Amino acid sequence: MRKRTLVLLLGVISIAVAVPPSASAEIKTGYASVNGLKMYYEIHGAGKPLVLLHGAYMSIDLMGEILPALAEHRRVIAIELQGHGRTADIDRPITYERMADDTAALLHQIGIEKTDVFGYSMGGGVGLQMAIRHPEMVNKLVAAAATYNSDGLYPEVIASIEGITPEAFANSPFEKEYQRLAPDPESWPVLIDKLKALDTAVQDWPAESIKAIKSPTLVIIGDSDIVRPEHAVEMFRLLGGGVPGDLQGLPNSQLAVLPGTMHLTLLSRPELLVLLIEPFLDAAVREAGWTPRTKRQGEQAK
Repeated sequence: MRKRTLVLLLGVISIAVAVPPSASAEIKTGYASVNGLKMYYEIHGAGKPLVLLHGAYMSIDLMGEILPALAEHRRVIAIELQGHGRTADIDRPITYERMADDTAALLHQIGIEKTDVFGYSMGGGVGLQMAIRHPEMVNKLVAAAATYNSDGLYPEVIASIEGITPEAFANSPFEKEYQRLAPDPESWPVLIDKLKALDTAVQDWPAESIKAIKSPTLVIIGDSDIVRPEHAVEMFRLLGGGVPGDLQGLPNSQLAVLPGTMHLTLLSRPELLVLLIEPFLDAAVREAGWTPRTKRQGEQAK
């Protein structure tokens, strides 16, 4: 049953993963040597910087049409993390903390000192760790389908991850993309083992570390995501949300639940994502203690 579940999920991936982003006249590519890695990156568009962090087993191209959509109004720095895409693996485990440090080092190397960040799935976790470990670099954060502890995933999802094998990925977009781009295509089973270790390890980031994040954060999940909706709400509350805005004013962090959306189909809705992400990134940060205009006017009238 578990193997059949994995096959069905990978079949959904074949339908859900968007086509590679459209060609653009404004694409710069390069590699940065950081922390023993030769990390590949692309820069699309112009304007305020926005870092794009992909999910597990993915590449920049598999992020699909969300990249060119965001690059219409921003300078998008898309990065391929350890062992993914054109970034070769090295002899160390894959962890969120290390990937966050790698990303920060790459950004420093290319002259980006402060930026917005959008991360999907594993990339969302990397974004959270960037906001924790490198708070001075993260202006605003969009964390899509991300978790901060192991309770964030349904137990049956964790059980399914434990059963993943290279054979389960046969002919999937993930396997094909790895074979097309990886410096060492034979290392595919090694990447799978490292990502299984990442996904099945106890993720126990303290709630206080999430609460301490100063970057305004937009939490996004699908209503049928592998991330439990209760977990997304918990994270939103830790980030300052979950308050009666009519009485206290809107918080700087936001929560969005996409209807009729699974984890694997979230990126296939770029138009909806852009409608959520761009206004969030463009909005002014509210001062602490802000109160609704109607309340202030009422107080002045007394």
